[in-house]
Amino acid sequence: MIILRKYLAREIYTATLLVLVAFLMLFAFFDLINELNYLGKGNYRLEHVLLFVLLSLPGHVYELVPIAVLIGTLYALSHLAANSEYTVMRISGLSPHAAGAALARIGAIFVVLTFAFGELVTPFAERAAQRMRLSSMSAVVAQEFRSGLWVKDEFRFVNVREVMPDSTLKGVKIYEFDPEYHLRTISFAERGEFKGGNTWRLSGVAQTRFDGGGTKVSKLEQTEWHSVLTPDLLSVLLVQPEKMSAVALYQFTRHLSENKQQTELYEIAMWKKVLYPFATLVMMALALPFAYVQVRVGGLGVKIFSGIMLGVLFHLLNGLSSSLGIIQNWAPFYAAVLPSLLFLSGALAMMWWVERR
Repeated sequence: MIILRKYLAREIYTATLLVLVAFLMLFAFFDLINELNYLGKGNYRLEHVLLFVLLSLPGHVYELVPIAVLIGTLYALSHLAANSEYTVMRISGLSPHAAGAALARIGAIFVVLTFAFGELVTPFAERAAQRMRLSSMSAVVAQEFRSGLWVKDEFRFVNVREVMPDSTLKGVKIYEFDPEYHLRTISFAERGEFKGGNTWRLSGVAQTRFDGGGTKVSKLEQTEWHSVLTPDLLSVLLVQPEKMSAVALYQFTRHLSENKQQTELYEIAMWKKVLYPFATLVMMALALPFAYVQVRVGGLGVKIFSGIMLGVLFHLLNGLSSSLGIIQNWAPFYAAVLPSLLFLSGALAMMWWVERR
């Protein structure tokens, strides 16, 4: 059985790698075409375009691994079945349950690979790509409203006119209220730099303080501002929630929850980050029944086409479930796990049908 598992692993790993490389080349080409639209803006040159495309590849690896695993496993098993090798394996004692267990052990490496890319490589590469592009274009990270970015921080409402690629803040207004939400102070700073330990150094500060006797205006060259707002929380402006790490999403979700803001979008993204690596095992389970199905016309080509369509369907359903979860007010965990559950149910139903034949 160990020899059979090693042989299956070699075939599946080789096929999956070839499929993944083909997909990455295709997506890199699309990224290149899209980035050429920004060529020449500011200091954004061809070398920046190529670097941005290169830094975007880890994100595509994370997204495409389950689909590549599905197509690669399906191809490897179908190829073995077409050459009667899988039939010999079955005669040698490889039952469907044993094959499923072997695929689970083989797929463990895909789970680890997907998790590593999702948690370690993709967030870093995506943030570096966005900052490089924005810095080259001399652009601003985000201006969600005409007045800039608004953030609630305990009893303070913070308005930031510009968030720069290095997380430097420009045009910071801090409206501080008492527990009854009576306005206490309004502070304006020309610039804010993060110094670590939840501390920002504000420069060019003008502060207006309100009390029962009137107002008092003071000006400071520099002052420190302690806030739960950190560059990691601001990274949501640079990186899409789907490409943030689960840890960063958890921290940002806690921040939103503590300030009584909606968290559903980021909770769903967090649960997807936790569950998505295990989708590779679901894809392998979905490919297993194809090894037992004999297609007289088209053979291997029909199975590969079916695998591609299933992969596209999974990708679309994975994105759709997030929107449906928010619209229908589903629990974030169920919205994240729904696509994998549906495909796992389909795989089990297909295996039941194959064994009944």
